[in-house]
Amino acid sequence: MKPLLVRSFSPAVALAVVLAGMFGAGVPAAAQDQGEINRQLLAAAKDDDPQALLAALQRGASVDAMNRIGDTPLITACKKGDTAMARTLLEHGASVQHASAPGITPLMAAAYGGFDEIVALLLAHGADPLATDRVGKTAMEYAAGQGQTKVVARLLDAGVDVNRAYKNDLTALMWAAGYDRAETAQLLLERGANRALKDNRGMTAKDIAVQTKSARVAGLLSAG
Repeated sequence: MKPLLVRSFSPAVALAVVLAGMFGAGVPAAAQDQGEINRQLLAAAKDDDPQALLAALQRGASVDAMNRIGDTPLITACKKGDTAMARTLLEHGASVQHASAPGITPLMAAAYGGFDEIVALLLAHGADPLATDRVGKTAMEYAAGQGQTKVVARLLDAGVDVNRAYKNDLTALMWAAGYDRAETAQLLLERGANRALKDNRGMTAKDIAVQTKSARVAGLLSAG
């Protein structure tokens, strides 16, 4: 009977029967519903819509749902500097350690943008300030290179060694020097940065400042 029944179906009808059987089982339909709720959550984070974000979470969205580049809603909130949204996501269990495809963590995203309040919030929830992205950079390097002085201070207060050598033996002072971040360099010096340290090319922070024509930092380091 079964062979005769199958042969009596047109290809289109047969496909419809298969699909009906699949979704009638419930699991694929549930997965489809979950995916839609997750997409709503990601869209809410992208659009800075706190009500839609909370609604999606209440409907069961995965708080660590990822977009195509691996950004979670928390990473998106950190990139935008949305403290309230970041706090809501953390209260719902968002991971502070999750990294996107390029290896960017929420802390790195917030450090790059200079969002000190979010950085403090992430650190309080156990974010690792020494985590590295795919090219070996940490939150400190992002902050120092961007001249985010408050964040640099926050990371130092969290226990990051002011003279820690990162990839290619570059220190935070060298990162600040390379981008002429004079205020950040001044803070690092006040907090004990060693200007005599050299990178893997044998260059000091002053050498880097001169090479990159970072006049303000070069002058600051020369004065010392």
